[in-house]
Amino acid sequence: MKKYLGVFWQENRKFLLLLLTIVFFKSAIADLNSISGRSMQPTLLDGDKVWVNKLAYDVRIPFTDIFLASVSDPDRGDIVIIDSEAAGKRLVKRIVGLPGDTIYMRNNTLVINDQPADYQIVASDDESLIIRESLFDYSHEAMLSDGLTNRISRSFGPETVPDDQFFVLGDNRDNSADSRIYSFIPRDQIIGRSSSVVFSLDAERNYFPRPDRFLEGLQ
Repeated sequence: MKKYLGVFWQENRKFLLLLLTIVFFKSAIADLNSISGRSMQPTLLDGDKVWVNKLAYDVRIPFTDIFLASVSDPDRGDIVIIDSEAAGKRLVKRIVGLPGDTIYMRNNTLVINDQPADYQIVASDDESLIIRESLFDYSHEAMLSDGLTNRISRSFGPETVPDDQFFVLGDNRDNSADSRIYSFIPRDQIIGRSSSVVFSLDAERNYFPRPDRFLEGLQ
């Protein structure tokens, strides 16, 4: 057996070292994450593959969740990838509330620390409304539905975000299970930040590529 393993190692060591390097990189440094569903429209589309920077906030031991060092704090407006224990799956959402913020929502109007967001209509059709939401020092597009579904999720709070936790929302406000459903997100469940789409495949067109979304930056 030892002789066989030795021969196998000699014949395949370059491939095995390359494979180990790739797995290490994906575990500790960066990875790709597939977007499934519509909860982050219009920013992210179903079929997008986004870049995940796993060193954006923390350094962890590869292949584990063991914390080694802090790099920076998650910031308002960041698009983050979450290993959510409450949801039992990976989520991609936008950080809206920071520790200590008081969050209040009524009919999709967001108020943080008594400061209401400013809204500007960007586009509309028979089913949805695209708006630009601006608050403090960040601004991004969001989607609202013209239908009557999910009215209950349009209101929240007021509640104060606990220490080391964050309030997250999907950009598609009427079609997103986020902190309004799963409550605040602990920092140690945030595994990275995304700032760009690497490539995108359109499932409604037989997974035909969307070239205009390749390497597109995210706001």
